[in-house]
Amino acid sequence: MRSVQLRVRAPYVAPAVAFDRISDFAAYPDLVDVVRSVTVHPVRPDGLVPSDWAVHFRSGILRWSEVDRFDRGVLTIAFDQTSGDFEEFSGLWQVQPAGSGCEVRFDAGFDFGIPSLAGILDPIAARVLTETIAAVLTGLLGEIEIVEDTAAVAAAGAA
Repeated sequence: MRSVQLRVRAPYVAPAVAFDRISDFAAYPDLVDVVRSVTVHPVRPDGLVPSDWAVHFRSGILRWSEVDRFDRGVLTIAFDQTSGDFEEFSGLWQVQPAGSGCEVRFDAGFDFGIPSLAGILDPIAARVLTETIAAVLTGLLGEIEIVEDTAAVAAAGAA
């Protein structure tokens, strides 16, 4: 399974405010063209929030459904794909105080389940995923500073 990590600092946004903005998945299509649609469903009795995603990828659309666990107490959002185009897709958003603002960390693991194409698809998907998350965070939080981007590090190492 391929993993990506993106850490950014938002120097002017309080952690709780950042968490609330990141939690608003339905706003993502208005922030970046690559996110085609996000439908957030009502909270289930077990506290999980289902959502359906459609994202432009290469010459097509990636679609998946996931369940999200929002924990405002520790400012985390964990997600797990329940169905869709990935064989596996899961991850975590985490917001922490940093100076007068906050640091946001996005970690995800994914597998398309096509070993013969992993060498081609996985690096592209990792780059698109981190670029999309960075663009979403810029739209949500304003000025951000990228602290760590594992997709960019991997691409630079391959070059």
